[in-house]
Amino acid sequence: MKPIALTALLLALLLPFTNAGAQTPPSQTTRPVVVSGTVPDEATRQAILTRLRAIYGNEQVVDQLGVGNVSTPPNWPDHVQKLLTPDLKQISNGELDINGNVLSVRGDVGNEGLVQQLPAQFANNLNPTYQVRNGLRVGTNEQQALDKALANRIVQFAPASATLTPEGSKLLDEMLGAIRKLGDHTIQVIGHTDSQGRPDANAALSQARADAVRQYFIQHGLSATQLVSIGKGSSEPVASNDTPDGRARNRRIEFRIAN
Repeated sequence: MKPIALTALLLALLLPFTNAGAQTPPSQTTRPVVVSGTVPDEATRQAILTRLRAIYGNEQVVDQLGVGNVSTPPNWPDHVQKLLTPDLKQISNGELDINGNVLSVRGDVGNEGLVQQLPAQFANNLNPTYQVRNGLRVGTNEQQALDKALANRIVQFAPASATLTPEGSKLLDEMLGAIRKLGDHTIQVIGHTDSQGRPDANAALSQARADAVRQYFIQHGLSATQLVSIGKGSSEPVASNDTPDGRARNRRIEFRIAN
């Protein structure tokens, strides 16, 4: 769900992977909804968190939301509350960003009707001064097959390095089989880290690990033009960084179909 400042996003939600369009119970999602940004007061912060926990469940909301001296449009907290409805669960693997009076939404949905329906509902819940930017798309069976092959497992590396462990290589061998079945789709190999250490070092490590996975795939027969490596550092956690287990889950490689 990204660093937020006065001139950037006031609220960002990183939405979990589910079966796009399905009303999947929170316990069955493979990652939580991450809420970050800066809101004007503690009351607004608590109201947002309470609403999201009611939708997704207490354990499925990772709180990275802060309070600061930010400027918001009139009645902004009320408008945000109108956007936080169970309809969000129809969006999979995406983001909802609210930057002042600009709402941007992206992610996968279950059918073409929802691509237009959900942004229209968001617009109806806002006043005419708000702009809705629609980045939704229909989720693909291919992406679901790729997620199923990974099965929420972690590609393992030696500590603080981009060297694959034997267990990491074994998992990549399994992913190779799944990717070969997908044809010529472009695959994004996305590296993530936990929040320990400097942000610039985390970004570099995540990129190095994504590059290492891409190179492994190329060495084992995939086309270099089919693979794109991306390092996101610690900006998109899937669990709390306050526990060893959560940090371990955040140190991961994600695979996304780009086209």
